[in-house]
Amino acid sequence: MPDSRIPLYLITGFLDAGKTTLLSDTLNMDYFNDGQRTVLLLCEDGEEEYDQEFLSKRNCRLIPVEDQEQLTTEFLKEIDRRYQPERVLLEYNGMWPGQLLVNLRLPRNWGLYQAIHVVDGSTFEMYLKNMQSMFIDMVSNADMVLFNRCTPDMPLSGWKRSVRAVNRMCEIVFEDVMGEELEVEDILPYSLDESHIDLEDADYGIWYLDIQEHPDRYVGKTITYKAQAMTGAKLPKGSFVPGRNAMTCCVEDIRFFGFLCKYDRTRSLKKGEWITVTAEIRWEHADVYEDEGVVLYARSVEKAAPPDDPLVYFR
Repeated sequence: MPDSRIPLYLITGFLDAGKTTLLSDTLNMDYFNDGQRTVLLLCEDGEEEYDQEFLSKRNCRLIPVEDQEQLTTEFLKEIDRRYQPERVLLEYNGMWPGQLLVNLRLPRNWGLYQAIHVVDGSTFEMYLKNMQSMFIDMVSNADMVLFNRCTPDMPLSGWKRSVRAVNRMCEIVFEDVMGEELEVEDILPYSLDESHIDLEDADYGIWYLDIQEHPDRYVGKTITYKAQAMTGAKLPKGSFVPGRNAMTCCVEDIRFFGFLCKYDRTRSLKKGEWITVTAEIRWEHADVYEDEGVVLYARSVEKAAPPDDPLVYFR
């Protein structure tokens, strides 16, 4: 049965990232400019302001939310009772904690339809350096990440990998200063023309993300790389996970990234020891994934010295 709940569109992003411009453009689209009763909850005032006449013509009521403590389930229920919206737009304050949204219970007849995080390409590096954890909080639950005001000389491929490191499933869009979409090629530091890939230590994060997005590029090839051996009783017999620890945000947010590897001599491996593994790459179902994914078939596993920097980065 179709979802009959009132759709909520959530727009997040730091101050002046372009949220208001995006919502104004969205309200101009035929799909939204259809006369349905729309409530726009505005949690911050940026440089761009909404034109009240523009909103009125689109049957859109602007409701300011001046304090984060105001954003509660009871408040949303009152909005629903008073204005009886047919859809809701929420422009969220980029300086408010993301956990507030996680904890916020929507009215029963509302449903989150889409979450979009908006990024100003011209200020992204500054925000990423100073507020990386807040950026990751928002991106982790986004359905789309929209980078606007971009230029071709910006490290767009690296930004794309930064997002992919914390959210594999979201759509990532890059737009220039005119709002035209930019095509961003995946710039790989190794060649896919050969049947074997010798992976440099610094390139593990790039390979880890790219193989999940484009498995067809790798299936049937062999690869050699340095990793730590992770073993455990929860893994299928005759398998281990060669992988690396990666820092997605800060020192407190280090996670292990690796793929299941079939190997008939797992008893010879010590948990956490550094190895060089050469394996064939396949894409198949694995119970530990509860789905299809990368499964490696080891051809050789040899002890190795740790790399100069044991951590992986995705930029």
